[in-house]
Amino acid sequence: MKPLYMALVHHPVLDSSGEVVATNITNFDIHDIARAARVYGIERYFIVHPMREQLMFVSRVLDHWRVGPGQKYNVMRKTALTMVEPIETLEASVQFIKDLGHKDLQVLATSAKETSQNPQLTFRQTRESLDKKPTLLVFGTGFGLTQGALDLCDFCIEPIRGFGEEDYRHLSVRSAVSICLDRLRGAW
Repeated sequence: MKPLYMALVHHPVLDSSGEVVATNITNFDIHDIARAARVYGIERYFIVHPMREQLMFVSRVLDHWRVGPGQKYNVMRKTALTMVEPIETLEASVQFIKDLGHKDLQVLATSAKETSQNPQLTFRQTRESLDKKPTLLVFGTGFGLTQGALDLCDFCIEPIRGFGEEDYRHLSVRSAVSICLDRLRGAW
C-alpha cells in the first residue's frame, strides 16, 4: 500500500454565506483526528492555517503531549500526535510530501456537497487508487473548501450520504474524517 497523508484545511474555506474565511483550530481537531489517523495508518496529518497564532496553539498542544507532562500521562495520545504537522498552506503540504520523494502524489478532496467542477470518485474507486499512488486526503472545515482549494486537487471523493430522504449532510469534520478513513482503509 502506498503512503496516505491527510490535511485538515482551516483556510481557505467558506462560511455559511459563501465568504472565504479562516476557521479556528480546536483541541478536538488536533487530538481526535490524530487518533483516527493513527488507527488507519496515516503517515502525516497536516493542520493547515495561515495565522501564526493558530499554528502556535497547535505547537503548544503538541509540545505538551510529545515532550511535556502529557507524554507520561497518556502514552497513547503521545503516539497518536507524532504525525501531526502544523503548516501554513495546502500548497506547502503538497510540497512537503513531494519533497519526501512522492512526485506522483494524487491529491483528493472531500466534500459534503456535490461538486460539478472536479472529477468525482466513489469510495470504492478511491480505495482501489490508494494502492497505485501516494495520496493526500484533503478535508475542509467551516462550510467546505473554496473552489481555489479544490482546484489543487486531482479528484473529489463522493459525499458521505446518510439514511433517509432528508439527505442531511452536516457532520462534524471529526466524524467525516473517521467515516472516510474507515471506508478507505477499514478491514471490512
